[in-house]
Amino acid sequence: MLLWFSSGLLMSLLPIERVRGEHLVVRETAATLAPAQQLASPALVLRVVPGPVRELRYTTLLGQPVAELTMADGTVRMHDARSGLPMPRIDAPLAMRVARAAYRGPGAPAASVVLAREASTEFRGKLPVWRVQFEDAETTRVFVSPENGKIVGVRTGTWRLYDFFWGLHIMDWKNHEDFNTPWMMAFAAGGLALAVAGVVLLYMRWPRRRRRKV
Repeated sequence: MLLWFSSGLLMSLLPIERVRGEHLVVRETAATLAPAQQLASPALVLRVVPGPVRELRYTTLLGQPVAELTMADGTVRMHDARSGLPMPRIDAPLAMRVARAAYRGPGAPAASVVLAREASTEFRGKLPVWRVQFEDAETTRVFVSPENGKIVGVRTGTWRLYDFFWGLHIMDWKNHEDFNTPWMMAFAAGGLALAVAGVVLLYMRWPRRRRRKV
């Protein structure tokens, strides 16, 4: 119960915006397409797509217009919005540019980029993913999708502290995401038994006034 109360108190004290790293990284910016831009028609874009498309939308990537296609199998393809031709997948230099453009921390810290292929406690989304690490006070890590260049995760020192206490709170010491661990069930049952026993004891010890005999 001490773990529950202490971890719950700390998580409630930390602003969720700071946990998400919103003060350091802007995940999404407004995509503005100028009306005067000559964009390829959807028919032209779809003409060179090998397979059925579930969704097509026009957006921007680092200020350049692109057509983002979500295929029927869930994969994402990027096409040049002007020519309609396919674009190569996001490489390491482009992922670095995306992360640096979104970074709002102090100064311009050094950064490194690697392609993460295995899930970790920091990122459990779709793999592989580009991980850009900034050498700042928070050891900020920005995860960029190699499919469409979107920022799919931001991890900071505050997030790691929150995640540590979150793992304590749900008693999943390894993955920090399973609510149904035996530890959680055992302590939940024990806490319920203690609460019920406390109510019974309180009722039994509650002072009662005796009725006067007439």
